[in-house]
Amino acid sequence: MSCCGGGAMAPNSIETITTSPFEGQKPGTSGLRKPVGTFQQPHYSENFIQAGLIAGLGDKLVGSSLAVGGDGRFFCKEAAQLIIKMAAANGVSRIVIGQNGILSTPACSHIIRKYKLDGGFILTASHNPGGPKGDFGIKYNISNGGPAPEGITDKIYKITQTISEYKIVPNLKVDISHKGTTSHKIAGATLTVEVVDSVTDYVEFMKEIFNFSKIKEYVKSKNILLNAMNGVTGPYLQKIFVKEMGLPSDSCLNCEVLPDFGGRHPDPNLTYASDLVDIMKQGKHDFAAAFDGDGDRNMILGHKAFFVTPCDSLAVLAGNLQCIPYFQKHGVKGFARSMPTSEAVDKVAEKNGKECFEVPTGWKFFGNLMDAGKINLCGEESFGTGSDHIREKDGIWAALAWLSVLAHKNKSVEEVLMEHWEIYGRNFFSRYDYENVSAEAGAKLMEGLDKLIQDPKTRGMTFSDPTGKSYRMQYLDNFEYTDPIDGSVSKNQGIRFLFEEGSRIIYRLSGTGSSGATIRIYVEGYEKSENPQFYKEDAQDFLKPLITIAVRTSKLKELTGRDQPTVIT
Repeated sequence: MSCCGGGAMAPNSIETITTSPFEGQKPGTSGLRKPVGTFQQPHYSENFIQAGLIAGLGDKLVGSSLAVGGDGRFFCKEAAQLIIKMAAANGVSRIVIGQNGILSTPACSHIIRKYKLDGGFILTASHNPGGPKGDFGIKYNISNGGPAPEGITDKIYKITQTISEYKIVPNLKVDISHKGTTSHKIAGATLTVEVVDSVTDYVEFMKEIFNFSKIKEYVKSKNILLNAMNGVTGPYLQKIFVKEMGLPSDSCLNCEVLPDFGGRHPDPNLTYASDLVDIMKQGKHDFAAAFDGDGDRNMILGHKAFFVTPCDSLAVLAGNLQCIPYFQKHGVKGFARSMPTSEAVDKVAEKNGKECFEVPTGWKFFGNLMDAGKINLCGEESFGTGSDHIREKDGIWAALAWLSVLAHKNKSVEEVLMEHWEIYGRNFFSRYDYENVSAEAGAKLMEGLDKLIQDPKTRGMTFSDPTGKSYRMQYLDNFEYTDPIDGSVSKNQGIRFLFEEGSRIIYRLSGTGSSGATIRIYVEGYEKSENPQFYKEDAQDFLKPLITIAVRTSKLKELTGRDQPTVIT
């Protein structure tokens, strides 16, 4: 691999670099994620960025505008500078970038939409660990502010398989540590780089969506905890909750943005945010939320660590959107959920006469529905909740939405859930994650389940656990989605077992890891009871027969050697 051309380089001159493909640069559900060391290989990041520029912008590349931002993880600043140099060489005319390269994923989506940019690069591996030995990621977002759809990610991958050169301005130096706008002459054209405050645009937008005065009045008499997990949300939490709403500074935990997330696994669930759970169990706080590395995921807890599943969180918000000024103004047309997410929101939609869509995992599938005006609220069981205010899931938005509901109802988190279950019934839900199993074991497990689907005897079969609890199979498939807006088809999105009484078992291989495979098993059972105390039953106890059947049927222990999941949610 070498430079084309010889002699000394002029300042800001464009160089064309000869390169060759790397294997495995296929974007997953939300970009390309690999170990940091992989991205640090000569030409590796450059190949993927060049493919993103070509596939994402096409014939609009010359003269286009881009947003650039990341979650502050290790290698973020270097990658941001690389994108600036390559965008300049490819004819991009304007870049809007967060100060020091910092922008939460929701903030980046908002900036693309607010400034009417043609797209953007988000530098994050989301909830994956960071640091020199951790993970890094690059994701391309389109002009609506959302993740690139499969048509573009497939094109990115195709380009990476045949790439032979990329363009770069190696001597271009842009100071992204100070706010302001600079212009740079590149081969007769001008590149404008605007460094913006990382939080200002987003916070001002949140003020348009929510009634900050009402939330401020509510939290004044409550003990609130917010955990940034040393990810990107720290400065946003301090600006919104400390400066705007007057909470004490110690109500916002782990707010320093660290390149290794302080050694944390920045995934807001009961396992990786256990420190927050332990504090909440002491009973001194009324409400807590935790957020992931790039700020698009959230976990909600009530008094004494009362856990709100992401599925229930979506359903409760769907049933209470009238508490939020944004929806009072714009109305509510419909909802959507990822296929593995429980059917709790479906119950809300049905009772309120709204449409509800079931899509594959990956936020990009919600974008078309939002752009077409079909949905206003959507969510995934993987701790992602959002609305049509942007085209990404949004952790801080979700926390503000919950606080809006609590302030409007003047009830605790648990009281709000109990009220919801009494109206709609409860969808008991749990997810078992088996992380870093061998790719071979993951493939064999899914192959075995595929054989069950193909066997006509499976439909109508009764599955029983050792206690005698039985479930009769009504329908099973490998989920396939046809986009109702553009007609695109997404196949093999997860194995579904649908039982007659409404229970479900779902199996998926995750696309968000950087190595090995993650097997995810989702179990769900629905019940409506006249006895409110029934809804307090522990989900693991209620679902134990289904979990036993799910593990046994998949032959998970035999294929992986795992007796226990890595994470239970």
